[in-house]
Amino acid sequence: MGLPISLDLRDEADFTTAFAWLHEADARFSPYKVDSEVSRYGRGELTLSELSDDLDEILSLCAYYEDLSGGAFTARLPGRGFDPCGIVKGWAVQRAADLLHAAGAKRFCLNAGGDVVTSGEPEPGRPWHVGIRHPEQPQEVCAVLDSLDGAVATSATYERGAHILDGRTGLPANDLLSVTVATDNLVHADALATAIFALGADGIAWAAGQPDVDLLIVDDRRRVHRKTSRAAAGIPGRLPR
Repeated sequence: MGLPISLDLRDEADFTTAFAWLHEADARFSPYKVDSEVSRYGRGELTLSELSDDLDEILSLCAYYEDLSGGAFTARLPGRGFDPCGIVKGWAVQRAADLLHAAGAKRFCLNAGGDVVTSGEPEPGRPWHVGIRHPEQPQEVCAVLDSLDGAVATSATYERGAHILDGRTGLPANDLLSVTVATDNLVHADALATAIFALGADGIAWAAGQPDVDLLIVDDRRRVHRKTSRAAAGIPGRLPR
């Protein structure tokens, strides 16, 4: 996936299946590997009937978030080919977390390049602390989220530059510096963070209308926008006010 993945595991549980899955997902769904299923589909070498169930699910998720965002989120842009990375990372890491649960892990924090899934408590009575990187000061955090049994995803340009494009225009999105979404599933958190960033200034109000998510958005004027609304979402984690 081109990013570091770490696991803080507090139980005696087998994590090898989860990491084997992440390697498999990278091989099968990376648009940067010419022989991956995603690349072959993007070149028109596979018909819909020939796709794996996994890629069929990814295509459905891409269509869902494109529709939800009014086209700002998209896996298809002219001149760039088919690139579902905005879905695949969160989807693959969430499945790895599910595999950890299936292997008996109850207390862990899985971190994929800043996108995080937490389970249980690292110690009795203490939640996991997830630091949100400052968008302009790489050695600093701008907030810390307490998370239990949830997911946190951040979209920003500090690692890869202006790589998030607005599907409505095909141009780089540059109205926002950082978007963090906390909810109960990394698929939704990651895709929503990307969609909000792609929407730019329009994404702030749009994000506020999304149910059962916490938000921390920093715009290009260094203003901070917060939403805390998950009292009934089953995740006691909160972004600071």
